[in-house]
Amino acid sequence: MLKNDLIQRSPAVIIMGRENLHQGRFGAVLSRAGVGKTQFLVQIAISRLLEGQNTLHISLTDPMDKINVRYKEAFTSLVESIGYVDPLKANRLWEDIEPCKTGISYNELTFTAKKLRDYLKTLRKGDIKIPSMVIVDDLDFDTDLTDFMDDLKKISEDFETSFWFSMRSHREEPLSAEGYPKQLERLKDRFDKALFLQPRNEQIEAVVLKDGDRVKQRYALDPSTLMPLPE
Repeated sequence: MLKNDLIQRSPAVIIMGRENLHQGRFGAVLSRAGVGKTQFLVQIAISRLLEGQNTLHISLTDPMDKINVRYKEAFTSLVESIGYVDPLKANRLWEDIEPCKTGISYNELTFTAKKLRDYLKTLRKGDIKIPSMVIVDDLDFDTDLTDFMDDLKKISEDFETSFWFSMRSHREEPLSAEGYPKQLERLKDRFDKALFLQPRNEQIEAVVLKDGDRVKQRYALDPSTLMPLPE
């Protein structure tokens, strides 16, 4: 079945594990600018869509038409990774899962936990399926987000949804003793999952920073698609 084949080929599933990927409340994908945080988050979301779940993608920098292009490109890369697939069959599958994705563009001044809570309450009141995962892309983790993250944790509990964040690190900043960029270090107790993407020669190295006892595992990824490379 095409759906299951695509799930098994997902870089997010290969690295984090199919069941394991969707456990916990907070996850993060970290890298410096331009390495692939959003691209990887999109692959996580597509794996959830293929499982029949709804997702919400909140972008604080990009318009939603740009994010939508990222989703279509990521889906296409996933299809191409398993070899020849009937284009009509692939297109029908995309048309089936794409409506389960909702996108909202904010900026850092207009995005608040209250707005998100009110949006989810509106869905619940309208008997509309609550997203099982919310992506928050480009939140500034160089600022103090302690109270904000506490508010999102309460939303996660109240609406039974998980959150994944992009987290920008900086080239010149040293890592902690555990290998964490400082943006994660200050909030590490709140996160169940964390993946660090780093350029290595002509590849991207994905390092599992937080995921139960599966820490320090490393994977080489194709920089253009983020698909895992053969060992």
